[in-house]
Order: sequence, then C-alpha cells, then structure tokens
Amino acid sequence: MLPLQAVTPEHLAGTAGIGLAEARKIVAQVHRGEPVAATSSVRRVAAEAVRAIGEVPSLDVIAETPSQLDPFVKYLLAGKDGARFEAVRIPLEHRERFSVCVSSQVGCALGCAFCATGKMGLQRNLAAWEIVEQVRIVRARLPHGRVHGVVFQGMGEPLANLDAVLEAIAVFQEPSALGIDARAITVCTAGLPNGIRKLAEHAPKVRLGLSIHAALAERRKSLMPIAKAHPLEEVLAACADHARATGLSPMWAITLLAGINDSDDDARALAALATKFAVDTGRTPRISIIAYNASSDSGGDSFARSDREAAYRAALGLPSHRRYSGGSDVAAACGQLAAR
Repeated sequence: MLPLQAVTPEHLAGTAGIGLAEARKIVAQVHRGEPVAATSSVRRVAAEAVRAIGEVPSLDVIAETPSQLDPFVKYLLAGKDGARFEAVRIPLEHRERFSVCVSSQVGCALGCAFCATGKMGLQRNLAAWEIVEQVRIVRARLPHGRVHGVVFQGMGEPLANLDAVLEAIAVFQEPSALGIDARAITVCTAGLPNGIRKLAEHAPKVRLGLSIHAALAERRKSLMPIAKAHPLEEVLAACADHARATGLSPMWAITLLAGINDSDDDARALAALATKFAVDTGRTPRISIIAYNASSDSGGDSFARSDREAAYRAALGLPSHRRYSGGSDVAAACGQLAAR
C-alpha cells in the first residue's frame, strides 16, 4: 500500500489516476488528520481510488521526554519492525515556531568518534514516510504554534539515504501537505560528494550543512572515518559546486573537543579554508561552533568539552556563532541520539 503521508499531489494523481486538483485536496485531508473521503471538491470515485491503493501507516511513540533545562523535547519512535530512532523538537527564537531534528536512518555506518549514533552501527534506512511522520508526530503534539523548519541532523547520514530524504523534502515543502519553506530545511552531512551535488540538483532551495569538525586533514580522519574515503578537499569541492548551483551559503559545523581540534592552529586552518571557499564561490560559509555533549552510555568517553572556545574564535578571526544544543539532560543534544 502507498503511504499517503509521503506522497505529493503529482505522485498521487499519477498513481491513482485522478485529477491533480483532487489529489491536492486529498493530500490536504491526510495532513489534517482526516480520513480520505468524498467532499464537495473530491469525487467519491477519486476518494475510493485512493483508499484502494493507499494507507496512512503510523509510528509508535515509545517515549516523549521533555528537557528540564529548556523547551527541547525528545521523541523515541519505533517502526513497524520495532526498529527505534529519535526525533527532537527544537524551539526557535519566535516563541510559536519550532524546528524538528529528524533522523534519516536507524543508527549510522559512518562511525564518527564523538557521536553516540555512530557507536550503534547502521541497522537500516528509514522510508520516506517514516521521515515525514516524525514531523507529523511533533506537530500533532505542539502545545501551540507551528513547525517552521526541519533539520536532517538526527540519527544517520541523510545523503546515504538520499532518495527517501528527497521524497520527504518534497512533502515537507508541498503547500497542501506540511507547507514548510524549503529555505527552512537543512540537510547536514559528514561529507558524501556525490550526494551533495545531487541535493543541489534536486532540492536547490534546501540548505546544506557540512560537518567539518577538524580542518586539518589527519585530525579529521582520526575523528571521522569517512574522511579516509572522501578527503576534505574533495568534499569542499562538492560543497562549492552546491553553493554555485544554489546561491546558498553552506553551514560548516565544528564540535570543539578539548586537546583534539581546539588549538589556534585548528582555528587558523579553518579560517584559511573558509576564506578560500568565499573567494572561489562568492559565498561565505556560516561557521557553527558546537560544544561537545557527552553520552552517558558511550562505553568510556575519551572526549571532553573544550574550554578554549573564546581563544579558538579569536584565532579564527571570522564571524561564527555558537549553536545552542539543548536537551542534554535527556540526551537530545547534538551527538547524543542513540535510541535510548
């Protein structure tokens, strides 16, 4: 059966053999939580055709855990096969707007050394409807306001499941579905060059986030095994192609680890990369500095939060911002998601 919450009107019209206008009305019914039914603008035969081929599957909400530190909320979800993954509700500056940090995989194969998800290994990819349903679940439980944005920075590497991610993005930005502005959607990657270029081609208004974490090549390899297959130079070339094709500045993320990647030399190396990128593309990367969040069940955490952020930013000498990574008391912060 076709998961109706993960289809666009164009897809539904082509699959069910109905008119596009009716398909839009039916998609709107689905995302309002209504049954697919005949109305003044949907013929009975059209509703019956859709019901014959489609359904609205659901995820189990195993736990909904609000942080006691801030308005972040973590959701532990399970698919039909029992596989567990997480999503996080993120408050934005406007008190009635929220973003949803979604997962794209159950676990992750990339094994970044400081990430709890990476310690799980990869269990499977999420289907497009499972990605969409994360946002629908968060939206349905909002006390007020609306979902303003989506960030693919939960469990998994989005570009390793790009077809499903692109399907989900199409539904997120569809006015008759979730109606989220594409510019409020960010896809974050550890660095898969082909996926970066494909994202630019198929979702040119969606923003790109690149997890750099170390600008010096050998240090990055020690933290992020993907760098052995795709060196940072290769990844940045794809990132530059994305910037040229879309006109959007990428976000570069750095998690500062004490004594690992927080030296002045690390900062100056990052500044050199950012300056060259700006010259080559006409777009200045937005540098996002993240404080390290320890995982309570990491099996012997060898990392510690850096106390050199101010010195690092001074050596960087470029505009940067500190990302507020909330919900650390419920393991909802950056690097902590592990389906607990």
